[in-house]
Amino acid sequence: MKKATYLLSGIIMGIAMMFIIAHKPGDDSTQVSQTPEGTLYFPAIKIPLEIDFAGEAVPLDDFEVRERLDRELLVNGYWHSSTLQNLKLANRWFPTIEKILEENDVPDDFKYLAVIESGLRNLVSPAKAEGVWQILKSTGQGYGLTINSEVDERYDIEKACVAACKYFKEAHEKFDNWTLAAASYNMGMGGVSSKLKSQGVDSYYDLLLNSETSRYVLRALAFKAIYSDPAKYGFYIDNDDLYEPIEYRTVEVKSSITDLATFAKKEGTTYKMVKTLNPWLRSTKLTVATGKVYEIKLPMK
Repeated sequence: MKKATYLLSGIIMGIAMMFIIAHKPGDDSTQVSQTPEGTLYFPAIKIPLEIDFAGEAVPLDDFEVRERLDRELLVNGYWHSSTLQNLKLANRWFPTIEKILEENDVPDDFKYLAVIESGLRNLVSPAKAEGVWQILKSTGQGYGLTINSEVDERYDIEKACVAACKYFKEAHEKFDNWTLAAASYNMGMGGVSSKLKSQGVDSYYDLLLNSETSRYVLRALAFKAIYSDPAKYGFYIDNDDLYEPIEYRTVEVKSSITDLATFAKKEGTTYKMVKTLNPWLRSTKLTVATGKVYEIKLPMK
């Protein structure tokens, strides 16, 4: 029995060591390691001396704000599997998101909200917010997205990002503050306005909020710190480990497609790839109204 226990312990330690990166206590980087005595070493994550969201300084002299940031750095700095996957996906999707943010005069830091919302994946929330940007149906339609049984542009990352930008700019116009605009993406403009009024303050960092919104911007700041310098936080990714942007060609569709699988075969690809490159196609067919044109992405020939 004792031998079996030792064997099991050895297996567990071996598996754990597969994820350990060499570290010398005292280094600036944040990494799990093993001391000469054989015990695991988990260093505290160093909080940046200063950081900003969209050019708006974070008051790190406020211990409560500082500790909120510390929490998000610890959670995401040591949540290795999730952070590594998201870093890989960021290499694919950030260039697209950054371009759209810039074109719409929205600060680059808002790209981290997509990581918070969905981990850069098309998800459905319990409240039925959908897509990478987690947009509710009514909100998406209000910002110009087509949403029906066959087409849901919340799943088109470019179009959904444009819709999100419209929200961010509207919120910034209301609050004259990008940090509050970001917080409102989680809580709603009405919710943030109500809290500002009832508490008599004008800063996100001075508000007492529900746990989710209280963590929201600080989580974005943690992602900003980690994604800006992954190695500093113990994440080492070779270029060939990253998920590259997908190369594709587009075809214009001006008439209805009765069967997407047949369409895919005619285009020299598969139903799976059509759906993978165009997750906004939500059915097995596509009805195209007179005068309407859809662009469908297809693999490069």
